[in-house]
Amino acid sequence: MFDVNETLSDMSGLSERFAQTGMPAGAAATWFASLLRDGFALTVTGGNPAFAELASQSLAALLRGHGVADVEAGVAKIMGAFAALPLHPDVVVGVRALSDAGVRLVTLSNGSTSVAQGLFERAGIAGSFERLLSVEQALAWKPAATAYRYAMDACQAQPDETMLVAAHPWDIHGAARAGLSTAFVNRTGTPYPAFFDRPDLEVDSITELAQILTA
Repeated sequence: MFDVNETLSDMSGLSERFAQTGMPAGAAATWFASLLRDGFALTVTGGNPAFAELASQSLAALLRGHGVADVEAGVAKIMGAFAALPLHPDVVVGVRALSDAGVRLVTLSNGSTSVAQGLFERAGIAGSFERLLSVEQALAWKPAATAYRYAMDACQAQPDETMLVAAHPWDIHGAARAGLSTAFVNRTGTPYPAFFDRPDLEVDSITELAQILTA
């Protein structure tokens, strides 16, 4: 089970889009972190916000706060780029190796399944995935246990048969607490936070993950 945003999609190009609106390049990371924070807050208080709607609203607030003149155009430019992100270079080879080995592959994203579908169709690997799942049907964002249970129920799988692959320690922690095995994709070499449950595997790419799981 793969997370999508940042785990598979390469979001580095968003910095350029932010710069084109007059924002500092680092604002892309700030926006995405605040988007997740607000989504988590709404989840723990009983909500299940639509990712795209929350993303657009939080982005508009950020642009407005930085004095961007045409907020509507800035939101359209950045959200358009978000919907057209590429995959990380290691993803295609790794996913194909796992699929060829008979590993069942699904996604579980806090975002829309259409984003994942577009990613995979552009890269030619849409057929490698059995299902594309979103927390929109789970009634709670990850890392709530409800989200992982929804995905396992949809795939008729048990926790001991399921691995969550993610680049986010909070996602790894949530899946571990839900009973799944976990693989942390650490492309940057950042130390894993000691306050979260540790992953079962730590790899620097999906290619390395495939090498380990298919050995």
